[in-house]
Amino acid sequence: MSLQNFYKETVAPKLAEDLGLKNALAVPKISKVTLNVGLGQGIKEAKYLETAEATLRRITGQQPVKCKARVSISNFKIRKGMVVGMKVTLRGKRMWDFLDRLVNVTLPRVRDFRGISPDALDERGNYSLGFREHVSFPEISPDEIEVIHGLQVVITTTAKNKEQGRALLTALGFPFKITNDKK
Repeated sequence: MSLQNFYKETVAPKLAEDLGLKNALAVPKISKVTLNVGLGQGIKEAKYLETAEATLRRITGQQPVKCKARVSISNFKIRKGMVVGMKVTLRGKRMWDFLDRLVNVTLPRVRDFRGISPDALDERGNYSLGFREHVSFPEISPDEIEVIHGLQVVITTTAKNKEQGRALLTALGFPFKITNDKK
């Protein structure tokens, strides 16, 4: 069963019941997933730029959008119009396929993985997850890597608050760390 069908048939009715929602449209759902790569130190290197673009294309199956600097910043040697990052926005079937691979394949492949932090949820229930190395993704062959870079995954939900966002992601199988809230 795909993650999208699992959400529709199992997760959504259970969330409506647990959160006390009578309207099916009020149940939180994932609206989009955005992957970002900031070029940082490799901003001057064409090879770094090509590697980041190829990585995002291979992971998502979409052509990344190049993000350009809006203003010049002399301390960082950035000029207006320079490419400073890349992003891909996933929706629909590609989004659900990516989330399925993220939870079931990619996260377990992360070195010293002990769960994702529940603190990365914002006040609107969106989740931000960073990877130090893009090698964790199964689409990337370790033999072909010349440059290692990080990337960020932002999961945007329709949740109204942090608790609804966490309930949604937990129900979808995201492995949160167990924390002791006793202070």
